[in-house]
Amino acid sequence: MNQQKGRRVALVTGGRRGIGFAVAEALAADGFDVAITGTRDDDVSRAAVDKLTSHGVAATYVAGNVGDLADHDRVLDAVEAALGPVDLLVANAGIAPPQRLDVLETTPENFDAVLGVNLRGTFFLAQNVAKRMLAAGGGAADKALIFISSCSAEMVSLNRLEYCISKAGLSMAVKGFATRLAADKIAVFEIRPGIIRTDLTAGVASKYDALIDGGLVPARRWGEGTDIAAAVLALAQGTLAFATGSVLNLDGALTINRL
Repeated sequence: MNQQKGRRVALVTGGRRGIGFAVAEALAADGFDVAITGTRDDDVSRAAVDKLTSHGVAATYVAGNVGDLADHDRVLDAVEAALGPVDLLVANAGIAPPQRLDVLETTPENFDAVLGVNLRGTFFLAQNVAKRMLAAGGGAADKALIFISSCSAEMVSLNRLEYCISKAGLSMAVKGFATRLAADKIAVFEIRPGIIRTDLTAGVASKYDALIDGGLVPARRWGEGTDIAAAVLALAQGTLAFATGSVLNLDGALTINRL
């Protein structure tokens, strides 16, 4: 175990790139030892760890699939062996539907794949982490579970409704975890990103450039990974623990109802 005395340990799922890596880097810059996960062990993951350690903290990468419940203990054991017990879980990993299909055409395979990772897998990984936190003595106003959800938790997309359902279900999971863990001083939050610029949205950038310019997002800009990272960092400090169960919309006012 490489944990420095007094240094907190963060686990960011899906932390190789995009929003997850932006969050992981912000936490490393703030002094957290950071573990990131992803489904592939490759040059991207190794470069991510190198960048994190450049901030003077310990970092590790553990390959694993959040949707594989039987693998959760191995992943968490590896994180603890490298860095120590997890103080902060940022549940960021998620997938889009394998096929974007109309709600009347989508398949059980599509549905099960998305909910298996985004909802079922994320729920049980968080449950495992929470149990380990409690076994280690509970919280001290600085332990937290932060779920990266989506504006799709409340906005409908007819050609990826299973994704919206997975995020809506995750939102209820946040309420349940927050209620159960409040007395144990483990705070639980949901962050709902809107339209965020990452390598995953690069293929539709021109489409959303036009929509944003047309006023779809009142802030008239894309969200950036750093926007999400700043919110995670604020929630991770422990100073907002009494707001446990809260939802933070990071969407430039996209989801506000307008006439």
